[in-house]
Amino acid sequence: MRLPGVYDYCVIGGGIVGVATAYRLLDRHPGASLLLVEKADALGVHQTGHNSGVIHSGIYYEPGSLKARLCRAGAQQTKEFAAAHDIPFRVCGKLLVATDSAEHARMLALYERSVTNDVEVELLDTAELVRREPRVTGVGALFVPSTGIIDYQRVTDALADEVRAAGGEIVLGAEVTAIDETTDAVTVSGPSGSWRAARLVVCGGLQADRLARLAGVDTDLRIVPFRGEYYQLPPERSDLVHTLIYPIPDPELPFLGVHLSPTIDGGLTVGPNAVLGLAREGYRKGSVDLRDAREILGYRGFHRVAAANVRTGLREMRNSVFKRGYLAECRRYCPELTRQDLLPREAGIRAQAVRRDGTLVHDFLLERTARSVHVLNAPSPAATSALPIAAHIAAQLDA
Repeated sequence: MRLPGVYDYCVIGGGIVGVATAYRLLDRHPGASLLLVEKADALGVHQTGHNSGVIHSGIYYEPGSLKARLCRAGAQQTKEFAAAHDIPFRVCGKLLVATDSAEHARMLALYERSVTNDVEVELLDTAELVRREPRVTGVGALFVPSTGIIDYQRVTDALADEVRAAGGEIVLGAEVTAIDETTDAVTVSGPSGSWRAARLVVCGGLQADRLARLAGVDTDLRIVPFRGEYYQLPPERSDLVHTLIYPIPDPELPFLGVHLSPTIDGGLTVGPNAVLGLAREGYRKGSVDLRDAREILGYRGFHRVAAANVRTGLREMRNSVFKRGYLAECRRYCPELTRQDLLPREAGIRAQAVRRDGTLVHDFLLERTARSVHVLNAPSPAATSALPIAAHIAAQLDA
């Protein structure tokens, strides 16, 4: 029996994972009372609204991992949800291009992983690559036909409409500064008010570790923000390529590299890189939040990540400062790009969980308490995977 004044469910976080979780909980429990609280004045303003808009296939991820399983399911569910809600999407496919022998060897290993992950992939030689994309060059490529593009902000808004239609409440501008879990309920409070719920889900994104600490979750990780800087190509260059063009990623890093991405509104973007951010929610170049900077620079796990990736970090910083270096990353597979093609576009910030020993958390990561589930790591492909992540969370919460 629900206690008076106590919601059945509370969700903290109005990004796509949080809103999808509210949607799945109400679908699983029709008539339940649910509250979603979001610090910002709108939904989807952080990672959800600052990504490449790609519907990922699941090719990259460790076989058996949550990312591998949930991304494959999420790609299909995202397309089905979009079709049912008149949200435009396009299945344009993706080319992962190898530009030298070392990348070609990694490409073949990635092809074997795609087979294990049951993702349809075509192995292309140079001639076939050039036939499909005449302005792209490489020694070989993988073509993933199921990859698509969409606007995840529109998906989030449609999910929010479904939540409200099912009786859920969404409160914006509501920062959470305290979480108190007892044997009977969880109390969530902040400057805007206080609410009680029988069950809590925290999808805090860039603030996930801080919200976990507020709730007394015992975890050794911290969120380290990485700025992903994008450029927009001029409209007259939007037909430069017709598919998504990605480099072959470094398997030791969680970033996919600078890529060319057609967008659902007809544009073409380049990016992102991955530069340490000194403000978790500061999107302008040079943004610094003193609290964020102190936590990052004083964290032993970050020191170990930095020491293990000195060359990569310096290259990313150089390419952030000098457009020529950034351009060189793109011209390895698209040599006709020029500096004049790279027009400004707002950056994104990736919430990357890092453990105290310097381990980068690659997979989605959830932690449970008696009455709550905390999503501690949900970077890309979380937008693609949001609906099955939400179903997974709902099942854990009811277990």
